[in-house]
Amino acid sequence: MNKTAITAAPILPVLAERWSPRSYDTAHEVSQHELTSILEAARWAPSANNGQPWRFSVATRGSELHEKVAAGLNGFNGSWAPSASALIVVSVLKTHADGSEYKSAHYDAGLAVANLTIQAQELGLHTHQMMGIEHATIHQNLGLDDNLAVLLVVSVGKVAAADQLTGPAYEREIQPRVRHALDEIVLHGKP
Repeated sequence: MNKTAITAAPILPVLAERWSPRSYDTAHEVSQHELTSILEAARWAPSANNGQPWRFSVATRGSELHEKVAAGLNGFNGSWAPSASALIVVSVLKTHADGSEYKSAHYDAGLAVANLTIQAQELGLHTHQMMGIEHATIHQNLGLDDNLAVLLVVSVGKVAAADQLTGPAYEREIQPRVRHALDEIVLHGKP
């Protein structure tokens, strides 16, 4: 399925071609090389004071860890996401070593996930970020430290035909990609 973005100005093909599928190829197994590559891209994301507050829990399909993560996906996401080759739980540190609140952690983790997403796309993989999750369940199932907060789960895999989905998942899969126009999101100055 081609969902290349229609843009107001040229952007990198890897960005224009990125979209978040729900239909994954259940025969595809993500390689250790692919996982290392996308996690390495995330590792090199910018972060405030180079704090790198993000943490990743990687669960490949078929593993016990994958079952633990999938158990924490809310209804709709739980219906399609377990078919992905891997589920990556993104957590962040709540506090610095001195006990002060880690105010930039969510932003920094967003930058890391953006890098992860684009690297996956460059490798011919697709990702889908999900916040429709049971944060506490995933935190407990993974036995995460109390100083970590679960933010989201990213599915990773090869896209498959939309017709393997049904109902609302299928309808969302075949919808065209849309974004707000630049004049709706640029508040001051001109693009």
